[in-house]
Formats: sequence, C-alpha cells, structure tokens
Amino acid sequence: MTAENLSVPAAELMIVGHYDKPPGYGTRRPHGSPSWLLLWTQAGEGRIEQAGAAFTVREGDLAVLGPGSAQRYRVAPGAGRWRFWWVHFQPRPSWTAWLAPYALATGCHLVEGVPAGVRDRVGRAFDRALQDARWIPGRTAPAAPPAPAVVLSSAARELVLGAVEEVLVLATASAGAAASVASGTEGGDERVRRVLDLIAAEPGAQHSVASLARAVALSPSRFAHLFAAETGQTPMGAVRRARVRHAASLLEVTDLDVGQVAAASGFVSPFHFSRAFRREYGLPPRDYRARLRRP
Repeated sequence: MTAENLSVPAAELMIVGHYDKPPGYGTRRPHGSPSWLLLWTQAGEGRIEQAGAAFTVREGDLAVLGPGSAQRYRVAPGAGRWRFWWVHFQPRPSWTAWLAPYALATGCHLVEGVPAGVRDRVGRAFDRALQDARWIPGRTAPAAPPAPAVVLSSAARELVLGAVEEVLVLATASAGAAASVASGTEGGDERVRRVLDLIAAEPGAQHSVASLARAVALSPSRFAHLFAAETGQTPMGAVRRARVRHAASLLEVTDLDVGQVAAASGFVSPFHFSRAFRREYGLPPRDYRARLRRP
C-alpha cells in the first residue's frame, strides 16, 4: 500500500515517503490533515502555507505541520525541483516542547538551517524509517523501494517513531546551537551554558541555586540574576522543566510506577511531581501514560 492516492490520510495512519518533484507538483488540503506532517528538504525549494504562515524551505530545513489547519505545499515558484522526505504521524507528547521555539503559527513549525554536518545523519534516519516501516518480527525486511510505505504493525510504528524522534532531536538541537553561534548568544556567558549542560545531564540530581552557583564560582545572587537575564527563567524553573521532561521520557519508555518516576527525576514526592507535570503537559502523569498506550 502506498500513499500516492492518500491526499488526506486517516489520523491513525503513519506513512513514510520520499519525493523528488519537478515544477508543477503540489498538494492542497482545504480542511487540513488529521495527522501531523513532517517535511525535510534535501535539495531544491518548496513553498508551504498553513495557519496563516507562508514560507519557503530549502536544503537543510525541517517543517513540522500540525493537524486541522488549511494546508498547501508545492515546488517553490522558480525552483527547478523539490527533493524531500515526508512523514504523516501522531507525535509523542514530549515532542511539542522541542518544537515550540520554532513555531511560526499555531501548529506550524520551521527549523531552518540544520548544519551540514548533521544532514547526512538525518538522511540516514529517514532511510531507516522507510526500511522499518515494512518490518515484521521474525522476518528479514526487504530492501525499501522508492514508493511511500504505510506503517501497519505496532512494532514497526515504534521503530519509525524512534527515527522521527531522532530527526527532531538532531534538527532542533543543532539548529538552535547554530543560531546561538550566529547571533552571538552562544558566547554570551559560558557559565550559564555550563549550568544548562549540567542540568540537562543530571536533571534528577539535588540541584539548588547555591549548588549551581558553586559549579561556576559565582555567588547565588549574582548567578540567579545572570541566569535569568540570559535565559528568561529562574535556575530552579529550568531544573523543574528538565525534571518534568526527563519524567515524561521515563513514562513513555519504562513501566516504572509514578512514584518511582518521580524519585528518579528528582522530585521530593509524587504529589509535587504530579502538580509540576500537569502544569507542563496539561494532564496528570498517569493520564499522559494512558494516552500514549491507548490503541
């Protein structure tokens, strides 16, 4: 089964494909799509319109479009081609936080200028996704043909979601780092970057403003002021957010109960964990996990 005639895929379908289209190609969905759509440009240019935003994508650009908004994408006017990967999917809830800084409009995201050194790895992730879309336990997957593939088994779906997650992490993290270098903020204050790296590496550690300040040889008051000026949030706000995101990952991929997840993520009690998690994701941890595992 291919996606050639699925102009509006059903919400439950996950489809992976690769196109190299000449001028004149385009897709229009007046009522949008019930699924999310990821578009990764390898060469040429495409033109995308959604939710009131209109933009051109070029080599190394990643567009992620949410459901429910009028949608149009095509080979950009004047471009000789548009070669791109695309995936229709339903995202894991934690992904929205990675995409939020790249929102152009509600449900419309553009990650521009993924560095050249990362693009080959992104391409390999898509190659693997197309191969895994046809994977069946106990069988050797056939060589992936160029036609798009609908993901049919639950095991294959998890493999393809893993590849999509890798693409999102690579694109958002590397593009964000490149943008910081270009704007000069990457060199703004090395001490703040070191603290952010420390929090990300060990979100469950017993961090405090004093301990983080000691790590960069600053007084707590000077450190707190500098951190807020550089990041727009308090040090403990950053710690709490990192802990909640770490907990979301544990809820997604482990069978630990909520109390164990809370402890592993650095929360003093399941109550405080549940309250922080609801504030970040809009629902309690148990409901978050149940929604992930719902057929």
